[in-house]
Amino acid sequence: MTDTAAAHEPPAGPSSPPVEPQAVTEPAETAAAAPLLTPREGVPEVISDPAGLADAVARFAAGTGPVAVDAERASGFRYGQRAYLVQLRRQGAGTALIDPIAVPDLGALAAALGETEWVLHAASQDLPCLRELNFTPSSLFDTELGGRLAGYPRVGLGPMIEDLLGYHLEKGHSADDWSTRPLPAPWLTYAALDVELLVDLRDAVHAELTAQGKSEWAQQEFEAVRTAPPAEPRAEPWRRTSGVHRVRKARNLAVVRAIWERRDELARRRDMAPGRVLPDAAIIEAATKLPKTVHLLRALPGYSGRTRSADAVGYFAALEAALALPDRDLPHHPPRSDAPPPAKSWERSDPEAAARLAVARPAVSAIADEHHVPTENLLLPDLVRRLCWAPPADLDDEVIVEYLRKGGARPWQVELTAHVLGAALRRAAAHVV
Repeated sequence: MTDTAAAHEPPAGPSSPPVEPQAVTEPAETAAAAPLLTPREGVPEVISDPAGLADAVARFAAGTGPVAVDAERASGFRYGQRAYLVQLRRQGAGTALIDPIAVPDLGALAAALGETEWVLHAASQDLPCLRELNFTPSSLFDTELGGRLAGYPRVGLGPMIEDLLGYHLEKGHSADDWSTRPLPAPWLTYAALDVELLVDLRDAVHAELTAQGKSEWAQQEFEAVRTAPPAEPRAEPWRRTSGVHRVRKARNLAVVRAIWERRDELARRRDMAPGRVLPDAAIIEAATKLPKTVHLLRALPGYSGRTRSADAVGYFAALEAALALPDRDLPHHPPRSDAPPPAKSWERSDPEAAARLAVARPAVSAIADEHHVPTENLLLPDLVRRLCWAPPADLDDEVIVEYLRKGGARPWQVELTAHVLGAALRRAAAHVV
């Protein structure tokens, strides 16, 4: 046996005893984790044509048990969040690495998997890009979310595999440019290893959730992630430009908007991450300095270099157009939102709401601590804030139950928190003079 093979003995599979999860409060400390260096069957060739995809469809349709799924994007390099590699692994089918740029429709593979449970880690990050490939699950197990509900202190894929399965998974290529073609061999090994033990991890997390009586909670959470609708586009995405809080005047904000929109147009056309086309700091610099000529704009940080210097002509035209806008077209205020203001201002603007929040937050935190669940997974903090800022007139438990349900809380969350929140809000109301 080679050194590499010795470093990766195959973990327990269907013909072996199941992997035993370790206690949440007692992570492995007795032995160093074995390095996970190569997949047990080696790294497969990347599937990049219809024939290869058809073969994968047949193999995975004939496989058994859950299927591990992962995707690699090129965040920070390319425009948008599309997938540039899809990885799968299933008992009896082995591992598949698929190039979704070459084969962009994986609907046949999804159909072949049918009702098979998909196992993903932090599924909400990958499901949107998989949906673009016509590749969505009918059943889901999210190991990261399951780890949160089980109370694990570390829920990254690498730490969870180390703590529960005893293997060290190197995570060195997660931020690389996965649009690179051909993909380097070490990256492909990394990608294959991301799904190598994912089903084994699923079994360990499932066993712990069952032992804690939380398996039904987890199923409700997984289904909520699986069926979540796509995020609505932001009304004014340019307002998220880093440093925009330093720009106070409406006319200068109009310049931020104009240059941001010009940059976004170039980024989309070039399929580049906007920050690589022009840094946010350069947009803010131009909006605060308001250079009078293209030459002066090029002298600002961020506008030098062959490409950016050429782009400066368009940016300057956008700047001039913003400066020429009539007052009625300036971005005076952010779009209206029904969200409550920042909680730190409540004591001054609405002391009664502040009093409600002061009793509601500790009540929710106490329940979370009792059940070893992160507070934000027990109940969304935004939902608690909204309830405290504008509570229903009737603070009866059943009214609070309906409020939480309409706010998106799952049944298990409502069952644990509604009566406690109702009691807390009634106590706060009783102290109002």
